[in-house]
Amino acid sequence: MRKEYDFSQAKTNPYIPKLKKQITIRLDIDTINYFKEQSKRVTVPYQKLINLYLSDCAKKEKKLYLNWK
Repeated sequence: MRKEYDFSQAKTNPYIPKLKKQITIRLDIDTINYFKEQSKRVTVPYQKLINLYLSDCAKKEKKLYLNWK
């Protein structure tokens, strides 16, 4: 390897905003099974399907309504 590299002509990575972060999340088995079934229908991996759904909610700024009665 070279001791010095010239980055003066380097370009910014265009995919930086699309980077993903791995997290741990606990979901109900029924919820996971729902997305697994949907993923079979649309031939998209279920984790990606969950991400697409959550991303859509965030983009549309959907408000969460909870009623704990």
